[in-house]
Amino acid sequence: MHSILYSNQSGGICLKHRLKIGFIGLTVFVISFLTACSGNGSGTGNNGDGSVTKTTPAEPSEVIFYTNNGTTEELFNSSFGDALRKKFPNYTIKFIGRVGQSNNMPEMVATNTRFDIYYSSIGNFENNMFPYNIQYDMTDLIKKHKVDLTRFEPAIIDGIVKSSGGKLYALPVFTDTLVLYYNKSLFNKFNVPYPKDGMSWDEILELARKLTQVDGGIKYTGLTFIPVYTFFMNPLSIPAVEEATGKPTINTDARWETFFQTLAINPTEISGIRDYYANMKSILEIIDGFQKTETIAMVPYVAGWANSMPDNMDWDMVTLPSFKGQTGISAQPYSYYFGITNMAKDKDAAMEVLNYLVSDEMQTTLAKRGSLPVIKSTDVRNTLGKDSKYKDKHWQAAFANKFAPVPYKGIYEVPVLAIYADYATKVMRGDMDVNTARRLAEEAAIKTLAELKK
Repeated sequence: MHSILYSNQSGGICLKHRLKIGFIGLTVFVISFLTACSGNGSGTGNNGDGSVTKTTPAEPSEVIFYTNNGTTEELFNSSFGDALRKKFPNYTIKFIGRVGQSNNMPEMVATNTRFDIYYSSIGNFENNMFPYNIQYDMTDLIKKHKVDLTRFEPAIIDGIVKSSGGKLYALPVFTDTLVLYYNKSLFNKFNVPYPKDGMSWDEILELARKLTQVDGGIKYTGLTFIPVYTFFMNPLSIPAVEEATGKPTINTDARWETFFQTLAINPTEISGIRDYYANMKSILEIIDGFQKTETIAMVPYVAGWANSMPDNMDWDMVTLPSFKGQTGISAQPYSYYFGITNMAKDKDAAMEVLNYLVSDEMQTTLAKRGSLPVIKSTDVRNTLGKDSKYKDKHWQAAFANKFAPVPYKGIYEVPVLAIYADYATKVMRGDMDVNTARRLAEEAAIKTLAELKK
């Protein structure tokens, strides 16, 4: 489907306040609109195979969607609205979106503006719903409408349950994960073999070493990555804060040591990569370096980025490299949650709408456009990217490895991980050693948590 470039918006990395995270400025988010799973209700029925059939005519109703991630009404309609109106002609489907600071969540709640379904990305969904206590446990509705949760990717559903205290405040409707993009022209130029699915970070660094060089006065960098995404979707499934205490984990969870060593220290032992980060002024330079100047050979990034590639670039993607002892494990899924609110006027109608969004029919439509489905169906997954202009690319890299489990993500996950990512970048730039960075990151996280809890 469509890929939207968001820069520091409410649907990206932020909580109630917009935090400034060092020179990263809270980076850029590429959010691809993806797909969903099964359905049933008074107007629709789930056949058990993901198909949806009409049973009784739906009574007229109104279902209002709201998101504060910067999505336009035009994009909502092309992604979901038009399909829902066609499927449910008796329903009035409306959309409210944030425009600048207008229609932000505090304003929506303060003015008692009703919306039936709120949607946003994992982390941001919790950050916006929970503080205002507008979430609604959909467990009984899901049973009533016979939504088969076993058809979903387990890691995604488990993530929702973990962050909801065992309840179901949402269903996932599209997702993303990290893959490794590579510029085939640079590999050909330097006579280096292309990366393959299932490679480790050590193997990728060997390729990066050969590709990091100066040629014709132009500096080429073998590997760069955008820290904030890598932290948020980390394959080691490390939470930002402890669920029991709410304290930062940066110095208490031993897995962070492995994470920093593998992704912040080892790559920058290659002098050209270290120099690149030392001279980088904006994270946007990585995007431009890969897509425009074509001086960066490899970038781990979200699979949804694929539809934003330039037409004249020779590129492809493979699985995200694995950590030692984690062969076959990819990043965590980065899903968009759609949750019925406690103010919803007709919760059954809202549930029917969500049911359709998570049907094989809608999943397939979205997957063909290049959006990662949230269900396990091989038939649906095999359609990924088939209608994209890049249908010849290796879309299945997104599914070749197993998703990493989603850890507990409380309402402070996003700003805390952004702090961790900022200090990791300082290590990569050579501004400080890793021990100092982790200590300062913990101090900054504690201070931010105290401010957010006021």
